[in-house]
Amino acid sequence: MTAAPDFADDIVSAWGRELPQVESRPLELTKRIGRLAGLVDAATHGVLERLGLTKAEYEVLARLRAAGAPYEGKPNELTRSLSMSSGGTTNVLHRLVDAGLVARKADEGDRRSTWVYLTPKGIEAAEEVVLATNEAQSALLGRLPEATARALADLLRDALRDLEAPAPAYRR
Repeated sequence: MTAAPDFADDIVSAWGRELPQVESRPLELTKRIGRLAGLVDAATHGVLERLGLTKAEYEVLARLRAAGAPYEGKPNELTRSLSMSSGGTTNVLHRLVDAGLVARKADEGDRRSTWVYLTPKGIEAAEEVVLATNEAQSALLGRLPEATARALADLLRDALRDLEAPAPAYRR
């Protein structure tokens, strides 16, 4: 039994007619992954807007809270783990410091480095936003049958592992 065609199938079909050299599998994957990401972003956007946070601010708060007590991290580690630029991380941290959600402290072992940590207000805000976004995402993704959700999570993990692995060396 084949699945009913969707928007991605329509796009692939159109390019197959118009420009047959367009490879269908990458197009099919990117259109569906993009649509899924858009649905998840839409589900969480309202929550973040209501709480007065950007997605980047949410990601920093969530990462620090998930680190466990004392809820701290190094800015360069946040940059790396969140795939942000160092300038972007600096801007987000400035806004969070100004809002009283995070604070900075010197690294006693490295005078050139600092730590950022959640303030008590930041811990509360992080927990609120994580729970609220999780609820919004659960409302959306909870519409999937459990077996589909589990299979999708496993397939995405495998795909990301393969795509993020270093490319094999080119041999002549």
